[in-house]
Amino acid sequence: MSRLTIPARDDVPEASKPILDAVHKQLGVVPNMFRLIAASPAALQGFTGNNGALARALDVKTRERIALAVAQVNRCDYCLSAHSYLGLNLAKITPDEITLNRRGQSGDAKADAAVRFAAKVVRDRGHVSDGDIKAVRDAGFSDGQIVEIIAVTAENIFTNLLNVVAQTDIDFPVVHAAEAA
Repeated sequence: MSRLTIPARDDVPEASKPILDAVHKQLGVVPNMFRLIAASPAALQGFTGNNGALARALDVKTRERIALAVAQVNRCDYCLSAHSYLGLNLAKITPDEITLNRRGQSGDAKADAAVRFAAKVVRDRGHVSDGDIKAVRDAGFSDGQIVEIIAVTAENIFTNLLNVVAQTDIDFPVVHAAEAA
């Protein structure tokens, strides 16, 4: 059971309701994480604004691959479950690729550089080497795209921390970080 209350849509602050309604319209459902964040209209507005902006960054497969790698490093079962589901059903990533992504790798050479870099940013708290930056550039990422990789990584760190702290009830097919990829 979640350690922080996951409110029903009607129980969130008024300022959060239109945002949850937009999430429902887009996804057909409002995942527990969104209802949890909705307890704070400011946090919900910030998260959904950032999420919407980053949806235009990189491609969906790369964003989901990064999310999987970051969730594994941070041992966030909620986010691993959500992004495994989204990776398979939205981004059309194969189960084998999801396994690689959880290891901080990818079968696609360009995506591999992004996923390895994102995982290293998390593990080393941003203290990456010149060689790490060069590897991402050499894979074909511009400096602007490197900023986007870091932004997607940071967004996922927020949701990982929130869901680990809250022990958010998982409303996706369950995947556990302890079941190493």
